[in-house]
Amino acid sequence: MKTHLDWSAYDTYGMGDAYAGIPATGGNYAKAVAVCMNNHQCQRDGKGVMRPSYRITGDPAHSTGARVKAFKAALNGELGEQPFIHPDLAAAMDLCVSCKGCKKECPSSVDMTLIKTEYLAQRNEQQGLPRRARLFGGLPQWLHRWRRPLALLVGWRNASPWLARLAERRLGIAASRPIPQPAPQAFAATAPASTAPRGKVILFVDTFSHYYTPEVAAAAQRVLTAGGYAVEVLRPAADDGEPERPLCCGRTYLSQGMVDAAKAEGRRVMAALAPALAEGTPIVGLEPSCLLALRDEFYSLSLGPEVGQLGKQAFLFEEFLMREGNKGLKLPLKPLPGGKAVVHGHCHQKAFGAMKSMKKVLGWIPEFEFDIVDASCCGMSGSFGLETEHVEASQKMGELALLPAVRAAAEDAPIIADGFSCRHQIKDGTGREAVHVAVLLDRALVV
Repeated sequence: MKTHLDWSAYDTYGMGDAYAGIPATGGNYAKAVAVCMNNHQCQRDGKGVMRPSYRITGDPAHSTGARVKAFKAALNGELGEQPFIHPDLAAAMDLCVSCKGCKKECPSSVDMTLIKTEYLAQRNEQQGLPRRARLFGGLPQWLHRWRRPLALLVGWRNASPWLARLAERRLGIAASRPIPQPAPQAFAATAPASTAPRGKVILFVDTFSHYYTPEVAAAAQRVLTAGGYAVEVLRPAADDGEPERPLCCGRTYLSQGMVDAAKAEGRRVMAALAPALAEGTPIVGLEPSCLLALRDEFYSLSLGPEVGQLGKQAFLFEEFLMREGNKGLKLPLKPLPGGKAVVHGHCHQKAFGAMKSMKKVLGWIPEFEFDIVDASCCGMSGSFGLETEHVEASQKMGELALLPAVRAAAEDAPIIADGFSCRHQIKDGTGREAVHVAVLLDRALVV
């Protein structure tokens, strides 16, 4: 079986009796599936992120373990000669939101998100890429080429129930959901200082921050500058084939199984980062699923040994601030008005243990009180919550804990969520505007 992702990290798995259940085909991909030890943690109630679909249905068929069984059946030949287009496998994966919770919370660290990406790539190869997947996956290209007309079209669609219903019929985009509209102006970086007391940092501005929420990137740049850093926004390498197109982590492509396109984006990022990696310059990102792709999925995209060094130098915004705080960084911050804040962590933040840094950095704001919501996935999960067949499940996931917690907060209480999709879900489900931690810290800066 030819795989689209690099599964060599699992090459040594299966050396003991515990791995007797490795499927007959699939090579190292089969070993990644077979790490599940059937302890059924994914079918128990409790705190954490894992199994958001099981949490809303209570059906073991929507647990990580059940998905593993479906993949074992597929790779053992039980679903025919084309198992990746079999309805049973599609049903098993239908409500998987790629939250990464199982990689952290499952005792066997099953990476169902990566397994799903390979599944989608195999399915696309056999059935062709669906039109909706092409639309959502190719968002970085669409935004670069057609940002203004796209913003206009999205505005019309959101304002017109007739257009919304038409998009639902033709594309499977739920008419009941507003589609995020690109900002009037994309992010434009200010020139970095030539020198700074705490040295240089590279700011990786992802597709969502660049086109939809440029205020987040601008706020991060101001906060880092106030902290004493020369902030250089990452640009394509001099020999990049598309030097004017912003860099992208490839997350939207991965989420639709478009692995080749994700690899192309990964190569652009690695080429642009080559000087920073050689110099040991810290790389700071804003969108959790994008920055953490550099530390996780990039290992599976055959991008070379430099990915290992990248994993040591890439930080989420608050991770970098916490690290530097341990080295003497002091931001000039003032108290903020408002009641006790509500903080929601993106699934990938929680899966990679990044919420500790969020808690630490928020504690720097004088007199600032906040509660971190004990919630699983917000339910939006990129395009998942926009898809007609998934909108109801998406809303149920949000209603488990996050949306009630936001509604219960005081009217003047800040709502904090680093994830673009999380902020979309909060706005759609409660009418409240959530902000990225960079925006909050920017507001608190003593100017």
